[in-house]
Amino acid sequence: MFSVLRKACWRGVCTRQPAPAPRVRFAPSPTGFLHLGGLRTALYNYLFAKQRGGTFILRLEDTDQSRLIPGAADDIEDMLEWAGIPPDESRRRGGGYGPYVQSERLQLYSQAASVLLQTGHAYYCFCSNQRLDLLKREAQRSGQVPRYDNRCRELPPEQVQQKLAQGVPCVIRFKLVSGPEMFQDLVFSWTRHDPAAVEGDPVILKADGFPTYHLASVVDDHAMRISHVLRGSEWLISTAKHLQLFRALRWTPPAYAHLPLLLNRDGTKLSKRQGDIFVQRFREQGVLPETLLDIVTHAGSGFSDNWIGRRLDELVCKFNISKITTHSALLDLDKLDEFSRVHLQHRIEDEERCAVLRDELRQQVLHTHGSRISDSTVLEPHYMQRVLQLRKGHVCSLRELLNDTHTYLWIRPQVTRQQLQEVSAEVDDIAAAVIQLVASGDSFESTEHLNTELKLIACRLKHTKYSGAMRVLRLALSAQQQGPSVAEMMLSLGEQEVCVRLQKALEH
Repeated sequence: MFSVLRKACWRGVCTRQPAPAPRVRFAPSPTGFLHLGGLRTALYNYLFAKQRGGTFILRLEDTDQSRLIPGAADDIEDMLEWAGIPPDESRRRGGGYGPYVQSERLQLYSQAASVLLQTGHAYYCFCSNQRLDLLKREAQRSGQVPRYDNRCRELPPEQVQQKLAQGVPCVIRFKLVSGPEMFQDLVFSWTRHDPAAVEGDPVILKADGFPTYHLASVVDDHAMRISHVLRGSEWLISTAKHLQLFRALRWTPPAYAHLPLLLNRDGTKLSKRQGDIFVQRFREQGVLPETLLDIVTHAGSGFSDNWIGRRLDELVCKFNISKITTHSALLDLDKLDEFSRVHLQHRIEDEERCAVLRDELRQQVLHTHGSRISDSTVLEPHYMQRVLQLRKGHVCSLRELLNDTHTYLWIRPQVTRQQLQEVSAEVDDIAAAVIQLVASGDSFESTEHLNTELKLIACRLKHTKYSGAMRVLRLALSAQQQGPSVAEMMLSLGEQEVCVRLQKALEH
């Protein structure tokens, strides 16, 4: 239903054929680890491809060798896999259009630059860094935007050959064509920009043989048969240059869709310097991948409506590129807990995924509490399942079940009779009534039913109100002043453990 159909005539009969499946790419630079802005760009490419039966490609643009961060390339693909949106083609997975790292494709860029030189669309530039710095300072001194003056564009051929023979350091620049370049963006609609009016001819191949972004992206998009480019709106102004490069190389350009920026809630730009926006940081904090996917799409556009708790398959189904707006999206991480609670609840309610959660929780409990665990029963699947079912909708992550509030679930508290008697002199009556309630065998059906029974016990006490009785039980069961309801505590611990804790407190 999502295929774009085109008409074709065969033997005089007009038929409709589906358009080729799209090929899209996420092309980050491994100069930093994957953050939420990059995750959203990757996700929108993934959604666009999967909705149309297409291919999602990860391409690493590492041409700026001086800024590469060790481990960043692996982190980017690791985080995409963790998030559930792995590429179909990549350095790790392979594919028919590799290599998928630009530093391994230098010959392709050199060949394209040679073609542009031969056809008169590019030229060698021998200007030194000192001269370029001088041009920049003069422009700044006069209040103008720095730009190259295209001095080497008109060098006589014999002078060019002489300098090349002498080994004078040089770069290759692309000859910009004057006049506005018109193109239709899938998000920003018709756009026009005249790069030659505001900047000098851009460098496309540096002295070290590495391409700049402009040449590399154009060559790779053509060679990898990219049909649609979904990238950040910061590249919108560069698209005119890229279209001129495509035309000069006589290649058909892809369709472009520039995504509005993902900003902090205060309107500032997301930055790699913000340690709290890296995907790995959220993973370490126990945030579920579907939570991040939901919140970054919730912040932006591309959907007819938004609701908390969307799964990846729902995002694929509901994504509509025509619904992406041009205004920036504000990311409100204050709502992360709300999103996390909903998605964790969905996992708990799914039998297959809940089994995985039980195993993860068991490992985390062993790692956190280890030898302090009072009874191995708490590591059994049925106990983990009970805890998860009762705490769903209240906790944001499994890690939250390991904090001080929930220690009672795994470790028997050390509480004395004296501590309990400071709350109520009727400690023995309260404990005896609860133990008798457990013995009746039908009280642990639900928190509602158990609450009713506990209120009846409190009514029979002479000097202790309901709140006081609950404080006694909470203290005996958890050694805490607050936390989940007493009824939920009792259901979580189970009948036998409740009796053990009450008896030990009285004996201590």
